Amino acid sequence: MATAPQMTDIDQSSAAARRPHRPSGDDFPTSSPLGDKKPSLWARLRAFVPGKSASLRTGLKEALDAPALPSDTSFSASERTILQNVLKLGELRVEDVMVPRADIEAVEIGVNVGFVIERFRQVGHSRMPVYEESLDKVVGMIHIKDVLEEVTEPAKTAAPTAGNGANGHNNQSPIKFVTPVLKQKIGKAELVRKVLFVPPSMPVTDLLAQMQATRMHMAVVIDEYGGTDGLVTIEDLLEAVVGDIEDEHDEGETQMLRAIGDDVFVADARVELADLIETIGTDFDPGEYAEDVDTLGGLIFALAGRVPVRGEVVSKLKGFEFEITRADARRVKQVRITRKRRKQRLLIAGPKPETAQGDGTTPTENQQAAE
Repeated sequence: MATAPQMTDIDQSSAAARRPHRPSGDDFPTSSPLGDKKPSLWARLRAFVPGKSASLRTGLKEALDAPALPSDTSFSASERTILQNVLKLGELRVEDVMVPRADIEAVEIGVNVGFVIERFRQVGHSRMPVYEESLDKVVGMIHIKDVLEEVTEPAKTAAPTAGNGANGHNNQSPIKFVTPVLKQKIGKAELVRKVLFVPPSMPVTDLLAQMQATRMHMAVVIDEYGGTDGLVTIEDLLEAVVGDIEDEHDEGETQMLRAIGDDVFVADARVELADLIETIGTDFDPGEYAEDVDTLGGLIFALAGRVPVRGEVVSKLKGFEFEITRADARRVKQVRITRKRRKQRLLIAGPKPETAQGDGTTPTENQQAAE
């Protein structure tokens, strides 16, 4: 049987010289098993953030937060924003995105269909929660599409004739309204759909998955006592990723805070104090109140110590006065903000006290003596 040739000392020395040098203890191959393949996303992120041995989430977050170089065209500004919001989504809870109880537009289950249509016209929503007795007892939701289908039906149109409309079609409407339905209560008309009930501490990602699984796009947020704390729709969750989505019925940003004069502003009570300071000026200083409240409505409530009524003027903030232009029993809705000019403040404070002369008399006393 043939035996393998033995290597001499000279042959072993030559082979060792041809081997690349490798530090002691390094058992990894010098060449990559992937050959000439491009590096993975994780490898590119590691290269972008050198010296970091963190998770993929941390690496991606740091890469997106880093200043974008002019030569870097990997992501557009909007793409970077969306990706950053997606990473933040895991940290959000339902209470962070919900519509607060005071802003919920709802209808009572005992109203008729005609009333609901009018409410849809007023609020501009496509869905509204339905409650029984009070908002703490939400029984479901109503959709404008279901209402539209309930109050209409196909019309028995006449057969098209020549000259009876364009292309031979008649001018009759293909549907007709079922007017008796307008007087029917929404509970009896079976227009109320189910909604989800979730706690405020529920992660937003879990709620989104639950909405997808159940095909319910509205959730009522319940507090620890079983009362209604807020409301979340699938649009609210989508806005957490892509930003505010304004449709034809949403109030524009200019409607939240607008100047109607040199020193007069009209503001929605929900406007943030930071936005007020940015628009009005740094002389608008909420002071210590800013530690406890975030909105104009909260500031006015803190200044007045209660919910002020419509027409009431609150002037406890230095240099400004607030006139309540819209309010209900629960909250302030709209406010007129007026900056007090120095002359106006002096008139309110009254004239300065007269100083004494050298003989101890005032100018007024000297004038009276002369008379």
